[in-house]
Amino acid sequence: MQGSKLYVGNLGQSVTSQDLQDLFSEHGEVREVNIIEGKGFGFVEMSNPSEAEKAKEALDGSDCKGLTLKVDEARPPRKREGGGRPPGRGRKGGRPPGRGQGRNSRRY
Repeated sequence: MQGSKLYVGNLGQSVTSQDLQDLFSEHGEVREVNIIEGKGFGFVEMSNPSEAEKAKEALDGSDCKGLTLKVDEARPPRKREGGGRPPGRGRKGGRPPGRGQGRNSRRY
């Protein structure tokens, strides 16, 4: 393993950063824990790659509050191509003023 940051998937809504801190600290020094709210996954950064590897081997497939954890080496974030809104549909473009400004603006 090259990096010391781990992806942790299949987290239940009740799992906290402290839960992951406690779980992963059994396998080495935890530098940082980041849970992505409402998405069911997060990241744990260990102090070095060998501790990350130990934690991955020990915890991948283990049980955490009734769910089976998926632990793997974190990949770098993907670059988003283009991104943003299509031309003419930004905050200043798009519909003419006063029209289409919500459900109650319809005229019959």
